[in-house]
Amino acid sequence: MYRMIRLTCFSALLLSCCAAIAQTPPAAPAPVSTAVATTQSADLTQFQKIEDSWSNAVNQHDQYSLENVLSPLFVDVAANGDITTRNQQIVQAISTDDKTIWLTQKIITVRMLGDIAVANGTYTLHHRANSGPVDEKGVFTHVFERLRGGWACVNSQRTALKQDNANSKQKKQSQASEPFHIPLFSRADKESRQ
Repeated sequence: MYRMIRLTCFSALLLSCCAAIAQTPPAAPAPVSTAVATTQSADLTQFQKIEDSWSNAVNQHDQYSLENVLSPLFVDVAANGDITTRNQQIVQAISTDDKTIWLTQKIITVRMLGDIAVANGTYTLHHRANSGPVDEKGVFTHVFERLRGGWACVNSQRTALKQDNANSKQKKQSQASEPFHIPLFSRADKESRQ
């Protein structure tokens, strides 16, 4: 009998605990921080320092500094469409014969997404080509991952800006009577059918 009373008390206690837990409302989800692109913040300053370290590593052909900035998973899509890995970038930096190479990168915005940051900015890459020295100017998107207490770039995408040539500075005037030519609806088509 004593066992039965003890078992009944234990069952009642267990049941009341389960009922109390079931009635407790679930914890509110953690607030979701929205990724806002920022142009003035500590984040911007922090990532500009990282970009400066990257540029200096390329300019000084410094393997160790480049390894600190680029993630082992790094993938680069160059403005010309070439895709390279971190190891290929390091080999290019330390074995290039082009002693005129000079890279500058300027951060414009940074979006923080937890342990991921997306930085957008502009760059100028001075290098030697077959035709002589070239100043390639463009925009970039760099994706960083928080790694070992710091940030490492996992992805880079560059887009070169179109350069103005001396011959193409004169704007061509459109011969169209309307800004867009839509067959069957423009005046030129109506006039030619009459």
